[in-house]
Formats: sequence, structure tokens, C-alpha cells
Amino acid sequence: MLRDPARALIDVGNRTGGALVRLNLGSFRPYLATHPRHVQHVLRDRADNYERAGDGLFWRPVKRLFGEGILGEGQIWSASRRMLQPMFTAKRVEALIDGMADAIRDAVDELDEPFRAGRPVDIGTEQARIVSQAIMRVLFADKISVPDALRVIDAQDVIASAVIPRIVVPFAPLSLPMPGDRPFRRAVRIVDEVLVPIVRETRAVADQGDDIISTLWKARTDDGRQLDERQVRNDTVAMFAATTETTINVLTWAWPHLEQQPDVAERLYAEIDRVVGDEPVRREHLADLTYTRMVLDELLRLYPIGWIIPRRAVADDVIDGVPIEAGATMVASPLITQRMRQFWDRPDEFDPERFRPERVRARHRYAHFPFGGGPHQCLGMYLFYLEAQLILATMLSRYRFRLRRPGVPGLRLAAALRPRERVELTLLAAERRAEPA
Repeated sequence: MLRDPARALIDVGNRTGGALVRLNLGSFRPYLATHPRHVQHVLRDRADNYERAGDGLFWRPVKRLFGEGILGEGQIWSASRRMLQPMFTAKRVEALIDGMADAIRDAVDELDEPFRAGRPVDIGTEQARIVSQAIMRVLFADKISVPDALRVIDAQDVIASAVIPRIVVPFAPLSLPMPGDRPFRRAVRIVDEVLVPIVRETRAVADQGDDIISTLWKARTDDGRQLDERQVRNDTVAMFAATTETTINVLTWAWPHLEQQPDVAERLYAEIDRVVGDEPVRREHLADLTYTRMVLDELLRLYPIGWIIPRRAVADDVIDGVPIEAGATMVASPLITQRMRQFWDRPDEFDPERFRPERVRARHRYAHFPFGGGPHQCLGMYLFYLEAQLILATMLSRYRFRLRRPGVPGLRLAAALRPRERVELTLLAAERRAEPA
């Protein structure tokens, strides 16, 4: 666990054979659900009985950043979700595509300078800049500048690692100092220094906007009250993280895998060349980028953004004959289930062919659940696919690349899965090629 916690967790899943088990971690003994059927039971079929408890595993340390709101439970969560969900419907997101495509194209333009100079770039840093420019424009109406957004993203990166000691030792009281606490507090102060003044300034002009912060100020609770500043702050922080972190982190893994598997890369290049050609990437191209979508699904299989999903049983339950007592912690993990030999052939290999439609239909729905499931499924799932397709297609219609350090980096467990080392690459000129038969 200390040397390679990600591999240790996957090995635990493989040893269960898909059976529901209870982990003995001293005074803390959660149930581990790895079979897709059990995951569906917890996250969807009996979601009313398995709550996202704010004082439980994972949520207690995370709640210190996000507070009550869209990442909470009960009436506050349901009110926040009802207010924000209209911003993430397929119709609304599709209306944003052209503006997002323009913002991504403008951001990718800035890579021409290191490309011409032959200077390596940290692709994680560059993707953070590209995503920030797109998301701040289309979802936050440029209320948050790109430099300020990057400050918040850097703080999120610190927080993602700082919370791990408390996730690993969830029974430790918050009054007990632990490694990561000081960096966590400093990073939260940075988040608030950037976002809270913007939240306050938006209140007076909320009626003139339809961005996320304006929408939260215009929303009303079930009893007709305006949200208070704390809840608007909480949901702004949560939605900022949800709309930036997934795309930045998942796409960072694409480059090492594409270099390691040139057959996958060649097929991806050929599809983008055929569909996009020399044109700017636009809305009408996305439906034809089917292999690009398969590549994204395979990245999400190996590197799901929400790698651990804890729940607390409200009442007694029985799963496949195993009694679950009220108050017990139940843990599902896309990281584990999506890499188990019981449910995936050659699970450690990168193979987008797994996501051909006929193969998807043959699998259990909850063999692949990188965005969670049931009523708490991530609001930004559809947005991620469109934005990630736009970024990959825009970059690969212009450039090829060479990694400075060959190979796929190891996994670093944080609040999201991150590479252990920076992914640096040198941009090369794109060569147009015919798509293979």
C-alpha cells in the first residue's frame, strides 16, 4: 500500500473475484463493492439508502473545501442540483460548443511559439491554460480571468494531494494534526482570495447574466429564499473544480499512451485528418469523431476522475445475501472495478476497441462508471466529452509530438488520479494521412 497504493487497491479487487467483502482496517471496516451489479445496487437502485455522508470517509476532508451544496447530501444537495442541472443539459451544452471551440482554438494558437522554437512544454500546464480559457469564457462569462483560474487550479492540485492522509486514515479526528493540513489550509485561502470577491461582485449584476455564479444568485430555495453567500461560494468552488479538473487530468494521460501505442495514434490522427482536415474544429465535426470518443472512454476506464465513491447505509440492507447494517460504510471504486480481470480482458492494456458500440452493449452498465451513477452522477459528463474532443481534435489537427521521457508514468493517488511525473513533450508538424481501412 505504501509503495504503490493504486496497484494494491486493484489487487484487492482482483482477489475478491467480484464478491462483496469487508476490509479490516483496524477500527475502520468498510464494505467494498466491486461487482457491477453491487455497484448499481448502491449507486442507483438503492441510492436512497446509501447517502454521501459529510462526516464520513472522503467527504469529511473534502467538505472542508466545498462545504454544503452540490457535493453534499439531503435538501441542500437536491436544491443545488436542481438549480445547476439546467446549465448542463445536452441542449444547453451544445449551444456552447461554438464558443468553446473558438476559445480552445485561441488557446492552442499560443502553442505555436514553443512549436517553432522546438521548446518542450509541460502538457499538464498547457492543458490547464487551454481548459481555463474555454471554461471561464463559456460557463463563467469571463468573470474569472485565466491567470486567476490557473491560481485556483494550482491550489486544487495542492488540495488533491493534501487530503490523502485523511482519506487513508478517515477515523482520525479533524482536531488531530496530520500531514497535509497546513498546505490544505493555505490552498483553500488562495481559492477564497480569488473566488469570493467575484461571487460578491456578481450578486449586484446577477440579473444580467446566465453564467454559473449569476445562476446561483438568481436561484431560490424550496421556501423561496435567495441563497446566502456561503452556499453560492461553495457551489462556485465545486463547479469550478468539476468543470476543469476532469478534462485537465484525463487528457494528460493521452499523450504517453498514444506514443506507446502508435497503431492507436495513427488511427486517431487519420480520423481527425479526415473529419477536420485544415478547417477549424466545429460543432458539426464532433459526431464523426467516433474513434476519438472511444479513446476518451478508454482513458476514463484507466483513470476515472472520481476513483473512490464512499457511501453510508441509512438503514439495514442485504446485498446478494450479505447483511449490511445501518451506519456501515460502503465503498465503490471505478479505479478497481474498471481494472479487474473478472470484467475486462487484458485490463491493464490501453485498447479503445473495448468501446465499440457492440462491445459496450454486451457489458454491464456499471462495469464502466467513471462519472459515478444514479442521482449523484456528475453533472458535467456530457460537457467533458465535447470539450475533450474539441481539445484533442484541435491539437492533433495541427501537431504531432514526441515525449521527453518515454513510457506511461506511474499513478499518484490524490483526490483525482495524477501522473507521478510531469508529462513533457515537444510539438512536431502534423502530417496528413489517409485513414486505415
